[in-house]
Parts: sequence; structure tokens; C-alpha cells
Amino acid sequence: MAEKRNLILTITRVDQPVFSGQVEYVTVPGIDGEMTLLAEHAALISPLKEGVIRYKEIGKEAAELAVKMGTLEISNNHATVLI
Repeated sequence: MAEKRNLILTITRVDQPVFSGQVEYVTVPGIDGEMTLLAEHAALISPLKEGVIRYKEIGKEAAELAVKMGTLEISNNHATVLI
């Protein structure tokens, strides 16, 4: 059986980091609707609208973070959200 890969997620503000770690998934409020990203997702850049970012760290409960707007970039199994 192939090893399960996890997504590396970084959420940051201009003035401080908010979260960085491995997650099973992250759901973001894209301007065209919610997007759930998993490991091995295709490269993507997207603006975000007001809503909630949801992510699940390995071995922990899912977490939520309310955002007004932001930008998502994902490539090479690393998602970066600038809020």
C-alpha cells in the first residue's frame, strides 16, 4: 500500500504567522465557492472571499479561522494562505 501523503499548510498575515503544519485537508472560501484541498492537489492560485477556513491537523480535531479576504496558492503539496 502506498504511503499516505499529507498537505503542508501555512496560514499567515502580513504581520505574523497564524498556522504552519501538516494537515489532512484544508477548506477555503474561494470567490466561486468553497474548495477543499487534499495532498497532491494541482497547482492553483485563487483569491478568497469572506468566510471560514477549515483545516484538520494530523491527529487533532478540525480547526476554523474566520477571514475577511485573502489569497490561496498551492503547489508541490504546500498550500499557502495569505490573509
